[in-house]
Amino acid sequence: MKILITGGTGFLGRHIVWRLAAHGHEVVFTGRDHRQADAVMRAISPDLFSSVRFCALAHGHANASEKLRQYAAGAQAIVHCAGLAAPWGSPAAFHAANVASTSEVLAACRIHGIDKLVHISTPSIYFRFADCIGIREDDPLPPPVNVYASTKLQAEHLALAADLPQLVILRPRAIFGPWDNTLLPRLLRIVNSGRAPLLRGGHALLDLSYVDNVVDAVLLSLLDGCPGGTYNISNGEPIEATELFARLAQSFDLSIQTVHRPYAIADIAARVLETWARLVGTGEPFITRYSLGAIAFSQTLDLTRATSQLGYAPRIGLDEAIVRTAAWWREVHPS
Repeated sequence: MKILITGGTGFLGRHIVWRLAAHGHEVVFTGRDHRQADAVMRAISPDLFSSVRFCALAHGHANASEKLRQYAAGAQAIVHCAGLAAPWGSPAAFHAANVASTSEVLAACRIHGIDKLVHISTPSIYFRFADCIGIREDDPLPPPVNVYASTKLQAEHLALAADLPQLVILRPRAIFGPWDNTLLPRLLRIVNSGRAPLLRGGHALLDLSYVDNVVDAVLLSLLDGCPGGTYNISNGEPIEATELFARLAQSFDLSIQTVHRPYAIADIAARVLETWARLVGTGEPFITRYSLGAIAFSQTLDLTRATSQLGYAPRIGLDEAIVRTAAWWREVHPS
């Protein structure tokens, strides 16, 4: 099967490219960075090299929709991974990466009659600065917490409105693993600071997703007969913030000292830093309200629909996932 993967040079996207190529599919993947594309291609077995092709694309820019339609010719499915996942950034950048990219993908589906689309969304649309345990896909949604959540929700609405025969929306929580350049660096920055803040006692339950498990969910979504729908994805092993920091420190050979901080005061500090960053234009502040909230409040997902309808079952447990990620990190960041 010929499959187009948007954002194939990104963290999740490259893992999907590698797995689909290994399974014998013809893969076309897009991205903006030729150097990252070369890195993706170098990791592919030489005997599979001819079945994988990179096509440069910057979503939201001139001619992006036309280019994507050309790249999608002959494809039987699209996996839409492209997007901007961050707690901070300009509204224009988020709109181009998350909303415009989805419009471009849907246009390609219409032009070529592609019925099967796997759309990667996010559980950040559930976040509400409160403990939320066992969130289901059809639970009422709060107002979006930031521009990222807002644009990802807009993208979901666009995909649903297209009424594709085989649309699967995946909401993987906090993906980590080798080549992660979003979640892991932020967590390690906290641990590396030497004084990791424990907010609200450090008892918040955090749901994480190892990247290989998310790729498993994508492959299940591409199977013939897969029921369309929206699915929560995670490792299904919620872990307290305190324990997560301890495991990261141990696995990455870092010393860590935790310190209890009142959440209300930390939240005020984050508001001040965000306001200053907006006024001065200094980029992402050291802490944001969302980043604090993500480790202060519990957010766990109900996986019942994914396990019963998609057949999803996490293969790689959290302990093994952290060990694998740490081994990769030491390999690419030798001391």
